[in-house]
Amino acid sequence: MPTIRLLPKAEARAIRHGFPWVFANEVVLDRRTRAIAPGSFARLEEKDGRPLGLVTVNPASKIIGRMMDRDPDAQIDQAWIAARIAHAQAMRAALYDPPYYRLVHAEADGLPGVVIDRFGDLAVIQPNAAWAEAQFDLIAAALAEVTGVTTIIRNGSGRARSLEGLPDVTELARGAVDGPVPVPMNGATYMADVLGGQKTGLFFDQRPNQAFAASLAKGGSVLDVFAHVGGFSLAALAAGATEALAVDSSAPALALAEAGAKSSGMADRFQTLQADAFDALQKLAAEGCRFDTVICDPPAFAPSKSALDAGLRAYERVARGAAVLVAPGGYLGLCSCSHAADLASFRNASARGIGRAGRRGAIIHTGFAGPDHPQLPQLAESGYLKAVFFRLD
Repeated sequence: MPTIRLLPKAEARAIRHGFPWVFANEVVLDRRTRAIAPGSFARLEEKDGRPLGLVTVNPASKIIGRMMDRDPDAQIDQAWIAARIAHAQAMRAALYDPPYYRLVHAEADGLPGVVIDRFGDLAVIQPNAAWAEAQFDLIAAALAEVTGVTTIIRNGSGRARSLEGLPDVTELARGAVDGPVPVPMNGATYMADVLGGQKTGLFFDQRPNQAFAASLAKGGSVLDVFAHVGGFSLAALAAGATEALAVDSSAPALALAEAGAKSSGMADRFQTLQADAFDALQKLAAEGCRFDTVICDPPAFAPSKSALDAGLRAYERVARGAAVLVAPGGYLGLCSCSHAADLASFRNASARGIGRAGRRGAIIHTGFAGPDHPQLPQLAESGYLKAVFFRLD
């Protein structure tokens, strides 16, 4: 097994205290290190040769090493992977019944770069690190062994894979899929396109925020902007909202939202609008529309630090456009999945937008991802989701 060694200037303390990544500018990049095949395993040592653990190595990535095991002699085989998956499943099984949840949340569950979402007897694996791509068959076998799922999809797409130098590929690895998968959540039925939809087909991370928004929406009207498959609007209707309008630029996503509303017996109270979100906000304002609850859950406007300023301006613009549509005494929920925008920055941008819309709001709740998306304390990137709810005057 090869060895990679930290430079004298590198800080080993953070790694010893749980930080899971080693950056390329922290190690000796000699010819042997550069020649290590992406996805291989290596011993990580301090500058004086003391072992720090076993890492997976990708010389093509800025994150050259990801901590796999504190034991430098660990064997990464199917049994090792199965033990990590079983540990992750034990918590989810205690929290959720039936089994629809984020089963593995990468580093926070001890499987670096691996995301697994479970949809009953079907699971979607995102191998977002080189080692996971190389060992995909082992991961799939361990997953089936632990959970008993019969259908497994490899979802190899997204920004994380491009940063690892991995190609886009989405395929059915085992089993069969016959159309969208119905997912029971928050009293509604959602339709997840696990082969062709965004990410794994459904965003489980918003489950608690959707439940909170639904509790506000009882007996009132709801506007769900950047709705995807109707995450907030269907939960609100299930909780007793009188009507809901879902806005998204994707016709396929809205078709799934409509199918979910029909399956949930709520189609008569549900409408969709395919449009650019900013255009839709302006159009609805011009028509004098008002809603008792408005929720905006946009994509990551600030996916990196370099995009932070532009991203915060976009969040402010969303808040401004949405605030004018909230009825007096109504509620506005604003969400961000940008890890580069911390809670304070996002909250301030949202408050500026509300103020520039001529409204005054008080924060009544701050939400985050559900417990099936655990956050590694040493890794800020694992705590990406924020949701701030305001009551407007």
